[in-house]
Amino acid sequence: MRSHEVLIEGYNRIQEEVHAVVDGLSADDLHVRPGDAANSVAWLIWHLTRVQDDHVADAAGLEQVWLAGGWAGRFDLPLSETDTGYGHTPKQVGQVRVASGELLTGYYDAVHEQTLGYLGDLKDADLDRVVDEGWDPPVTLGVRLVSVLSDDLQHVGQAAYARGLL
Repeated sequence: MRSHEVLIEGYNRIQEEVHAVVDGLSADDLHVRPGDAANSVAWLIWHLTRVQDDHVADAAGLEQVWLAGGWAGRFDLPLSETDTGYGHTPKQVGQVRVASGELLTGYYDAVHEQTLGYLGDLKDADLDRVVDEGWDPPVTLGVRLVSVLSDDLQHVGQAAYARGLL
């Protein structure tokens, strides 16, 4: 198995788990927060998708699906179009409200498709390219892709836990 195939396998697992968490939940269920400062399933899935969209598009030199695919308008959130949810306060978490699970999974699937299209063309040597000089050491493409994968799996696990509390 090649490195890009390992990454594709990992990202496919995120998609499977996103669908498993969201499928069958009502709009009300999606917004239940286990506590006042906790995240809802809707926020967690939106956030993990926004981070993947933002980070992978940046590394690939592509436009974010959120903007190019009109998803920002479909979600119509009272947040900046560039917001990914990073650093959100409990009040901002509560502002992420969606009409349906299908909206969340539709956006995730569109981001997933763009991610897989990019990953499918990667060569092993591409993973050593520096994509972010703002860290010490600078972040390579391989590290960024694994970081997004890790973050997304953590958040979808949190969403599964929140679903289980319903």
